[in-house]
Amino acid sequence: MYLEIVTPEASIVSGEVESVTVPGMDGDFQMLNNHAAVVSLLMEGTVKFRGNPTIAKGFENKFTQNDGQWSMAINGGTIEMNNNKVIVLAD
Repeated sequence: MYLEIVTPEASIVSGEVESVTVPGMDGDFQMLNNHAAVVSLLMEGTVKFRGNPTIAKGFENKFTQNDGQWSMAINGGTIEMNNNKVIVLAD
């Protein structure tokens, strides 16, 4: 599936990933390929993904990587998953 993470500064991640985990209103939830369409508010927490998408230059320091999983702290935002495309609008 395709992931795009957009912040007020820029689009900081784009590309193919295997999974995405986000901090939803009722706790963390994960999306895999062919997940049902969803739109949700995000709470303060960590966005995690597995894969090798492109991280925009100058924003690499926002991410940590551990055992093939990338992580990024957010203050909140929204997420849309539709047709194997995940868009995270993060604060």
